[in-house]
Order: sequence, then structure tokens, then C-alpha cells
Amino acid sequence: MILIKLGGSTITDKRIPNFARRRVLYRLAKEIERTKKRVIIVHGAGSFGHITAEKYNLDRGYSRDSQIEGFSITHRNVRILNNIVLDSLIGVEIPAVSIQPISFIEKKNGKIILFDDRWIRMAIDIGLTPLTFGDVVFDSAKGFSICSGDSIMEEIAKRFNIERAVFVMDEDGIYSENPKTSKTAKLLTEINPNNLSEVNTRENEYSDVTEGMKGKLRSISNIARNGTEVRIVNGNKKDRTYKAILGKKTIGTIVYGGSYE
Repeated sequence: MILIKLGGSTITDKRIPNFARRRVLYRLAKEIERTKKRVIIVHGAGSFGHITAEKYNLDRGYSRDSQIEGFSITHRNVRILNNIVLDSLIGVEIPAVSIQPISFIEKKNGKIILFDDRWIRMAIDIGLTPLTFGDVVFDSAKGFSICSGDSIMEEIAKRFNIERAVFVMDEDGIYSENPKTSKTAKLLTEINPNNLSEVNTRENEYSDVTEGMKGKLRSISNIARNGTEVRIVNGNKKDRTYKAILGKKTIGTIVYGGSYE
């Protein structure tokens, strides 16, 4: 089983509210289908989620009545993106089914305390391809919290026999520094989980209420430490996702699974 994260920065334009990059999505769907692998797919919220979530400070939990409107709008917007992703997958004959995080995840003070994976398992058992996504979920202490696609990747990797986790981003892989702001940034092609703590994670210019690259690197590190190889590739480049899913050589970053204490 391959676990795939379609990053919000790849499948949407984070500068434009609710703008899906449909051609990129369709190509990525075709690359996934060509591998003929059994997969679980998670996607980010991109401009469908982060912009409104930041506007209403949803990452801080419930503190004022106006946030209820923000919760509803953000959830609706991310559902719209999820349907676009679902259409792309079904369009290339991947039998995907959407499983909403709000129905199987609960948090407490921002920490996941319930992750009911039964629906994902039942989907797999009958031959469906589970599709889930970053969204707002209920929080027993804060009212609600943001649940990122990266944290969902972590939880799935713990519970399922995952051969490889593939993170599809808008960069060639993990760099020593933010390549959008630093001319000295170098692509790290092969690393172990311990090296990730050395990466400079300055934020980029776009809205992100899920800790951005810092949170992503933590999730990648945790997945790798549990023994699963992680590959990070640029989804804007043709066939890199396809090759990463199959474990073939391509431009990107490989984080080797295992403990390096």
C-alpha cells in the first residue's frame, strides 16, 4: 500500500481563493493510475482552506461567534476541493471514495485523541481507494481545531502497512533552506529523519494555518522514524510522482525509514 499526499500548494494556487489547478490534478491522477498500485490518498486544503481559516483564526480554536461562520465556510470550501480531486481520480478510473476527517477524527487542545480508521479499512477491503483531506474538526477542549493533511498522513502511516509515503509538493524536494527566499538553498536528495531538524524552515508568503513547512517536516520525520520510506517530489514536473510511487529514481528527496538515534 502506498500513501500519497497531494499538497495544497500543488493542486491549488495559494494566491487565489478557491482556485484548483485542474490540469495538474488530472495529470497527477493519471500518474497514480498508471502505477497500478493500491493507494491511500490525502490532499491539502490549499487556497480553499487556509485563506478563510486564517481570516477567522480557526487555528486558535473557538473564541467568538463569528468563527462559526468561518468554520462552516472553510469546511464547505475544502469539500468543494475534495470533490474536484474526487472527480479527477474517478475520471481516470480510480474508484475513489471520500472519507471526511470531521467524521472520524477528534482533537483535544489541538492533539488527535481519536482516529477511527474503520472506514478507511472497509473501503480498502472492498477495493475502493480512500481519499481524505486536511480540514477543520471538532476539539473537545477548544471547540474546533485545524487537522492538517500532514498529520493525517502520520496517523495513517502508524495504522496501516505502508510500503512508501509520497509527498507531492511544489518544490523539487526538501532543501537546506527555503528555495523561494534563499539563493544558497541546496536540494537534499538522501537524508535520514535526524537531518530534518537541521533544515531552515522560514515561512513563505502564502497563508498557512498548519505550521507550514515546519509541521510538514515533523510529520515526514515521524513517518520515517516509524520505518516507512518517504519520498518528496515536485508535482509540477511530469512523471516524478509516478516514479516516486514505484520507488524509481527521480529528482526529489528520499528520507530513509528507521531509527537513527
